[in-house]
Amino acid sequence: MPSIQVLNMQGKAAGEMNLSDEIFAVTPNVAAMHLVVRSILANKRQGTQSTLSRGMVRGGGRKIYRQKGTGNARHHSNRAPQFRGGGVVFAPQPRDYVVHVPKKVRRLAMKSALSSKLSAGEIIVVDKIALTEAKTKYMAQMLKDLGADKKALLVMAGPDDSIIRASKNINRLSGANVNTLNVYDILRANKLIILQDALKGIEEVYA
Repeated sequence: MPSIQVLNMQGKAAGEMNLSDEIFAVTPNVAAMHLVVRSILANKRQGTQSTLSRGMVRGGGRKIYRQKGTGNARHHSNRAPQFRGGGVVFAPQPRDYVVHVPKKVRRLAMKSALSSKLSAGEIIVVDKIALTEAKTKYMAQMLKDLGADKKALLVMAGPDDSIIRASKNINRLSGANVNTLNVYDILRANKLIILQDALKGIEEVYA
């Protein structure tokens, strides 16, 4: 059973915590993580692009000039793609980009991402975050003390207004709750900062 040191806001040791083998000791499945990341990015696409093809453009029902004897190429409609005001070749139409992933694969990808972060030493567990004021300087100091100088993801058990307000102006820090955590956010973060109660929530959901 893997274990991890629990730190306080100042980066000092505040205890130790055992982690679940089912979540943090899994052999990472790269294919599952790749599929889930593809699905997350594809689902963000709106798919509202829409242009008119040759058959959709208004007008152009009459042949523009006779077939032979003009010295020009043979055309029928002035709504062909080569003419100004004509339709678009292979015109993109509204579509759904959703990539469906089975539930078991999503769970495997989440466990794989968490296990890979733990093995790389990129998970930081904090006992709690108690801010005297909801100011950016306190969150910035905490990140500095924890050694999270690059892109970091803060995982909380639930929404906390003071933490959200204090971290809003820190570009390299993003936040997530246990129920909004996803594989893409985990993998793109250099450090994963998890509150102790949030870690227990993750183990309850995915164990």
